Amino acid sequence: MNIFEELKARGLVFQTTDEEALEKALTEGSVSFYSGYDPTADSLHLGHLVPILVCRHLQLAGHKPFPLVGGATGLIGDPSFKDTERSLQTKETVDGWVKKIQSQLSRFLDFENGDNKAEMTNNYNWFASISFIDFLRDVGKYFTVNYMMSKESVKKRIETGISYTEFAYQIMQGYDFYELNRTHNVTLQIGGSDQWGNMTAGTELLRRKADKTGHVITVPLITDSTGKKFGKSEGNAIWLDATKTSPYEMYQFWLNVMDEDAVRFLKIFTFLTLDEIAEIEKEFNTARHERLAQKVLAREVVTLVHGEEAYQQALNITEQLFTGNIKGLSASELKQGLSNVPNYTVQTEDDLNIVELLVTSGIVTSKRQAREDIQNGAIYINGERIQDLDYSLSDSDKIDGELTVVRRGKKKYFVLKFD
Repeated sequence: MNIFEELKARGLVFQTTDEEALEKALTEGSVSFYSGYDPTADSLHLGHLVPILVCRHLQLAGHKPFPLVGGATGLIGDPSFKDTERSLQTKETVDGWVKKIQSQLSRFLDFENGDNKAEMTNNYNWFASISFIDFLRDVGKYFTVNYMMSKESVKKRIETGISYTEFAYQIMQGYDFYELNRTHNVTLQIGGSDQWGNMTAGTELLRRKADKTGHVITVPLITDSTGKKFGKSEGNAIWLDATKTSPYEMYQFWLNVMDEDAVRFLKIFTFLTLDEIAEIEKEFNTARHERLAQKVLAREVVTLVHGEEAYQQALNITEQLFTGNIKGLSASELKQGLSNVPNYTVQTEDDLNIVELLVTSGIVTSKRQAREDIQNGAIYINGERIQDLDYSLSDSDKIDGELTVVRRGKKKYFVLKFD
């Protein structure tokens, strides 16, 4: 199975410009390729991971990546399938985001070894020196308004309005392809399915301006088995930055994917061989309640994004919280594992008696309820049941001097923080 066949078997190919010619190029020699990422935030998210993984597959197969972070296009804003125009960011903000995204990309591709080591690019490096007149004369003349209007990403915005700034975005992305071909002989672009119009603008410019052929691969928009856009958790993106989405949160995200999706996601998001995945699928289908596929998926992706140590920590947090062994975790681990539970910062004037504190912190609504819960054995401090109405919190109850975990019943956790 060649690399193109494997990408298709994994569900990583949605569209191509000329499948036969592209497969021939990928099997007969080393292809230089690129994939672009605009700095629209200070981190990439799970939606960006799929084209990144395609790039890694291609590099492992001997092809040479030129990841591009759009320091110039990030100042403009891509209209593709957006309902409204993006808010423009300052150059200082975009420059800061460029550096962070470049750092994230460096985790997934090899920039150090071999003839096909990755080379980072930034389209601000060539756009900054091009005058408006030169750009119109040397690039704009190759695009008709009719051609630009035919793009689906533009059509969807015509009714609500699109600025010339965003309308011209496709020409800028097209020029990226031309420039990378001119300087590095890049002949293939990788991107999301929503980028098809922008990407084929590049192949059109190559054809008309340089009489060359460029190839495009788009990756599919990943959805779960219900059709919901994948990569969102309760409306929030799953970020690749550990400070925005902790390794534990990412681990839980993968651990909780539906059975119907787990094996398909193993093919898309991991580097396990297809034969290994087939063996996992057999075992998984004999005992789905054990969630083997989800556990392997969570292990592989968290390790890929954050490293082995972060995966082991996420696994440890999961296991300790499941058993209620709060004291087996550090304060930093508990902050990851209990980041979404209610919390209360204890004030110096607060009464630390357990009855008073349960009410003050909002864990219960009345002293009567607090007394009933304590006497019925429903209150736990750091995993230990408290049934003494006169119990008062002390320094020994503060994990790492920072926090105390209160559990009410079997699953309701609360965190008390101390300044």
